[in-house]
Amino acid sequence: MPYNNYSFEKRQRDLAKKAKKEEKRLRKAGAPATPEGTETAEPAAVPPAAEVKTVP
Repeated sequence: MPYNNYSFEKRQRDLAKKAKKEEKRLRKAGAPATPEGTETAEPAAVPPAAEVKTVP
């Protein structure tokens, strides 16, 4: 029988609660609800067609 890692499961639940609470706090403060690290000023750069290499 495999060992259950209850510490990991508890940590994941706690992180989920913390994220939900932070999102709620931001929503109440009137800030846009965007997760950390996903904010970008401009979209990802697409390489020009001349530099794209096709694999045969």
